[in-house]
Amino acid sequence: MRLQINGKRMEYSGDPAVPLLWVLREQFKLTGTKFGCGIAQCGACTVHLNGRATRACVTPVSAAGGGRVVTIEGLSGDTAEAVQNAWRGLDVPQCGYCQSGQIMTAVALLSQKPAPEDRDIDAAMTGNVCRCCTYPAIRKAIQQAAESLEG
Repeated sequence: MRLQINGKRMEYSGDPAVPLLWVLREQFKLTGTKFGCGIAQCGACTVHLNGRATRACVTPVSAAGGGRVVTIEGLSGDTAEAVQNAWRGLDVPQCGYCQSGQIMTAVALLSQKPAPEDRDIDAAMTGNVCRCCTYPAIRKAIQQAAESLEG
């Protein structure tokens, strides 16, 4: 099966039912995508599949065939840079385990809704759990990133 991951064509010949998360981590050594709950409830495994935030722990790799997968390692562009700068500037991470999933979801949100209101941010981020409870800082970082993208 051909996959496009972070802009590179890759081949996978294993079981098509294996979750995308394990193919990314074990086959391609893209370990920025984390395993959290395994049931799409925590968001640690969030990647972009065709531009949409997707939980890689419950997405079979076959669903990514022919699509574009972006992991935290391949995240790029103005929106990604604005989010990453805001994250660093506000010192958002504490333990950091969930942060790649948080950033992937935030970038997907701002790509679809460049000027989100608080309720948009809360709705988009509700599936990303942070055991350190950095939610206020995450919301502020998303707001700051949106403001920096406005100009």
